[in-house]
Amino acid sequence: MVRILRGLAHKYFSDEEAVILFLLLVAGTVFIIWFGAMLAPAIASLIVAFILQGLVAKLNRLGVPELFAVIGVFVVFLGVLVGFIFGLLPLIWTQLSNLAGEAPRIIRELQSYLEVLPEEYPHLVSVETVNTMYQQISQEVGHLTQWLVSFSLSSIPDLVALLIYMVLVPILVFFFLKDRQVLVNSIAHLLPPQRPMMVRIWHEVNLQCANYVRGKAVEILIVGGVTYVAFKFLGMPYAALLSLLVGLSVVIPYIGAAVVTIPVAVIALFAFGWGSHFIWVMVVYGVIQALDGNVLVPILFSEVNNLHPVAIIVAVLFFGGIWGLWGVFFAIPLATMLKAVFAAWPVKDMPPAPATGE
Repeated sequence: MVRILRGLAHKYFSDEEAVILFLLLVAGTVFIIWFGAMLAPAIASLIVAFILQGLVAKLNRLGVPELFAVIGVFVVFLGVLVGFIFGLLPLIWTQLSNLAGEAPRIIRELQSYLEVLPEEYPHLVSVETVNTMYQQISQEVGHLTQWLVSFSLSSIPDLVALLIYMVLVPILVFFFLKDRQVLVNSIAHLLPPQRPMMVRIWHEVNLQCANYVRGKAVEILIVGGVTYVAFKFLGMPYAALLSLLVGLSVVIPYIGAAVVTIPVAVIALFAFGWGSHFIWVMVVYGVIQALDGNVLVPILFSEVNNLHPVAIIVAVLFFGGIWGLWGVFFAIPLATMLKAVFAAWPVKDMPPAPATGE
């Protein structure tokens, strides 16, 4: 066992830079796990600044001075943030509350649909299965209604924290954008002067993750916006809430679209019934999903290395289980980072085994 461990250490950790990088990865993971909740505003601000930095760089290449580029991008960010907080967020909350209020009526109509299934498809659906489905759906809707009722009373401390974040995050984003080069140089001084492997990994991760995160943010805005316009034109109720769900569903490839299809179909069914209007809603929704997967994604992510679908699903499950929604959103960038680390990691041949009998 000692000889095996010594051989593995020689193969993977003979390079001093590899040992330092391994310690940095372990320390960074432990730091985020222990202090991630405490430093959530700083981490969120760093992510937002990382997304906006690409716009600043493009303005610099067009000849705009650094300070004016930073101020211009920051003003656009503030405008989007204010519009979301005071425009879209109250609308979504109102529609969510209305949906919870109509939940009993939806449950009753759903029960009428479910009761017909055993008569039409006796070999596929039994009465016991229908009753079980009805009880589960009623329990989930009841939990949602109770949460909405108790939210206003139990979430006052969270609202205070949210107000603090609304002040801290824009300030931190501005300074991360303005002094990003100073901050990067300060961190670089703590690393070894000769670090070719770290530089290679940094350039690969910066290119891949930057393109992915920025492209994903643009994809969410485009898909959500187009869905909202289409649903409003078709008279779909809860258009803002559903478009938000559809936009966020692109964060989880393959799984998000399938999951969000259920609430879209259910609400369309109860709003319009079985008929041409329901079919038009589902056709338009299908066209949006098809254009997203076959047109928008190739355009936005042409420079991003594609991961295998199995690797994407495993990354979503793993990082989502560790860090929740943030882990789901950054599952693919984190998987890309691990891929870059494994590709650049120096590997030496195993030392020859000592001859027996000597």
